[in-house]
Amino acid sequence: MHQGDALSFDYSQLANELGEKLLIVGNLPYNISTPLLVHLLVHQDAIQEMTFMLQREIASRLTAEPGNRNYGRLTVNVVRSFAVEKLFEVGPEAFYPAPKVHSSVVRFVPRAVPLGSHVDPDLFSSVVRDAFAQRRKTLRNALKEYEAESALIKLGIDPQLRAEQLSIEQFAELVSALRA
Repeated sequence: MHQGDALSFDYSQLANELGEKLLIVGNLPYNISTPLLVHLLVHQDAIQEMTFMLQREIASRLTAEPGNRNYGRLTVNVVRSFAVEKLFEVGPEAFYPAPKVHSSVVRFVPRAVPLGSHVDPDLFSSVVRDAFAQRRKTLRNALKEYEAESALIKLGIDPQLRAEQLSIEQFAELVSALRA
C-alpha cells in the first residue's frame, strides 16, 4: 500500500521497483475519476489490471458504444487502451451516510495492442479532444484545424458525421491518415 497523490503518483516506477505489473483497486473519489483514468493511461504498460468503484454515470460513459449519448472522449481514450467491463452496481444504501449517487464496480484490463492503427498517442488524444469539444459540430467543422476533410473522405467517413458516431478504430485510422 502506498500513500500519496494518485494523480501524480508514478505507477511505472513502482512496477519497475517491484519487478511486476500492478493490480490497482480503489473506490475512486468521483471528482477525480476522469483525471485519474487519463493519468493511468500513461502507465498502461505497468498495469496488470485495475478494478474501481466509480459513479454509475462514469461507468456508463466508459462502456458506451458509438452512437450512444454517453459515448465520448473518455470512452475513446480509455477503451482504446483498456478492455472495460462493468461488473456490478452498488446502490447508495450500501454507504453511510448514503450518497445521492449510484456506483458501479468496473474492471480495466490493458490491451496488448491498442484498438485501431498504431498512431502517435498525443496526436490521437488531441484529435479526439477536438472532435468532442463541441459535440454538435460535424467532424468537418470540429477538425478544421487538422484539414481533416480530405482524409475523412479518403477513409469513406462522411465529414458531416459527429464525433460520437465514429468508432475507436475509425478515430485511429483518421489520425493515421492525418499523419500521412
